[in-house]
Amino acid sequence: MKRIDFRSDTVTQPTAAMRRAIADAEVGDDVYGEDPTVLRLEARVAELLGLEAAVFVPSGTQANQLAIGAHCRPGDEVLTEAGSHILHYEGGAVPALWGVQPQPLPGQRGLLTPEAVSAAVREDNIHNPRTRLLSLENTHNRGGGAVWPVERFQAVVEAARKAGLGVHLDGARLFNASVALGVPVSAWASRTDTTAVCFSKGLGAPVGSALVGRVDLIREARRLRKRLGGGMRQAGILAAAALYALENHVSRLADDHANARRLAAGLAELPGVTVDTASVETNMVFAEFPQAAHEVVALLERHGVLTNPAGAPRTLRLVTHLDVSARDIDEALSRIRRAVA
Repeated sequence: MKRIDFRSDTVTQPTAAMRRAIADAEVGDDVYGEDPTVLRLEARVAELLGLEAAVFVPSGTQANQLAIGAHCRPGDEVLTEAGSHILHYEGGAVPALWGVQPQPLPGQRGLLTPEAVSAAVREDNIHNPRTRLLSLENTHNRGGGAVWPVERFQAVVEAARKAGLGVHLDGARLFNASVALGVPVSAWASRTDTTAVCFSKGLGAPVGSALVGRVDLIREARRLRKRLGGGMRQAGILAAAALYALENHVSRLADDHANARRLAAGLAELPGVTVDTASVETNMVFAEFPQAAHEVVALLERHGVLTNPAGAPRTLRLVTHLDVSARDIDEALSRIRRAVA
């Protein structure tokens, strides 16, 4: 029985064409700045995002942490939405690595308001940490794959600018947002000081992210990458996969979004299962089941459907991606229907 894996879009396998690109990659020593494929990737992603420079890194977590380290100093504070990736899924790195204090702000499906940002900025007082950075996330993972409307994003960034804050965007799934709204990734990224993008989620590369931003911040990020052990040598074999993904796997994200809507509609028809189908904007579906989430995960796994709990006691997250077809969606719904009957 074929396993249908909805745990994350990180589980994708490189396609045959991507593997050929990896095998044919021209390489050099990236720590010396001599890998031509890495250099092409960094130039291309900076161009797409409308920013000055980029640095290729192993993971999205490292990209986010390099940004925080480049923007902030010990004793500073970063504002971020309460469900953000940097708070929940990066091992406590913000205070552990940089001595920086995060201030979680309540949002709606991961999105903030200008008023919330302005109110959170601390007064310049020796008793307070210095509010230095605003970190946003698009799409927002715990917000169900929610997409920032461009106008709202701009308004929140303007509020941060008025307070003298730097702005970082965790854009691990920024290309999903771009395809969902039909606007370029630069519509968000060009308004920031730094933006992180991931190649190993919906884009289907096996590994790698980029931190993109102002030249001075990227120069500092390279230094911090070395400190954290993120300097890679003949990394062109990885960058080649990311370049292939940028050239061939962006527009097809629309298929993942359509499959997510198909999955959500089917799950919503099952007795006892609750899905807000209107909230499915990209490639994530959050479904509430009658039983405890861990019990449903185990039950579905016995039927060859892999999922993850979503944090709430009875809610699962299901993520569509390159390796899940429309036919797989229908087969998964059939198996889930039998499992929960």
